[in-house]
Amino acid sequence: MCRNIKTLFNFEPPATEEEIRASSLQFVRKLSGFTSPSKANDAAFHKAVEDVAAAARNLIESLVTTADPRDREIEAARAKAKSAARFTLRI
Repeated sequence: MCRNIKTLFNFEPPATEEEIRASSLQFVRKLSGFTSPSKANDAAFHKAVEDVAAAARNLIESLVTTADPRDREIEAARAKAKSAARFTLRI
């Protein structure tokens, strides 16, 4: 359920609004236990997503580091290799 919650800080290019919102949505889903809220909870659910996204955006913009930014393509390749190794059939 948390596959879209990933590190968003210190990447080049910086995290997009879409990535921040996707992570926020997954976080709220995890906390609430809903993948899709009922009509009674819909407004509260979506407000929580927007509030978490705003907090995440504020956090990312406020953090500082002396480390060089990470390259998205390199990190994606590492994750793909790790996943392939993890899910390779073992005989």
